[in-house]
Amino acid sequence: MGASLVAGLIDDNAAAAAAYAAWLGEAGYGVREFNGAQDFRHRISGDSVDFVLLDLVLPDGDGISLLEWLRHSAYGRLPVIVVTASNGEDDVVTSLRGGADDYCVEPVRRNELLARIEAVLRRAGLSLADGVLRHAPPYELDTAKRRVAIDGTPVRLTDREFDLAAFLFRRLGHVVSRETLLNQVWNVTGSVTTRTVDTHVSRLRKKLVLNGSHGWQLTAVYQHGYRLERA
Repeated sequence: MGASLVAGLIDDNAAAAAAYAAWLGEAGYGVREFNGAQDFRHRISGDSVDFVLLDLVLPDGDGISLLEWLRHSAYGRLPVIVVTASNGEDDVVTSLRGGADDYCVEPVRRNELLARIEAVLRRAGLSLADGVLRHAPPYELDTAKRRVAIDGTPVRLTDREFDLAAFLFRRLGHVVSRETLLNQVWNVTGSVTTRTVDTHVSRLRKKLVLNGSHGWQLTAVYQHGYRLERA
């Protein structure tokens, strides 16, 4: 599993959160911890995550309401795994019908949780096999050799363009803010006003023909950032 995949962890139980963060880190995932529903809503546009582990009991609300908000937001395609002490049928059914991709009842075992995460990510097209991203045909990105091809035809990209492409293709359907791209691709932190991201996105869209003609399009999401999605 690629270390670039990041979990968003929202759990009211500090001990459980610490254990999950340790397990995720040992498995090669990055981790972003959120203090509750409001913290998640405020930070999600700037803190890029690839999937969410969500407790149903939060210090400032409930997980089902947050799940419903997420599914109707610009980040509605994020995979969500509910991890909670509640084993009531109503909570399970409501969570799954509300858009959860899986439901785990605490106490959950380490290997079981990691296996469930892998299964959810695989279904979402976020599984990385041998360093090659093949989940968005006809595009194929080899992250080890830093090469990209369309229907087998190589496309020349600069190093920065390749980093940007790899970041976006790992997050198909996810809205990614300019701030996140500056932080994760350019390693720029803090508040920076620049059109560097917009310029590189424009070049990448042109070089990889991400205008829908190959089944994928790179679009601007007003006041949020960019999203690479099916045409």
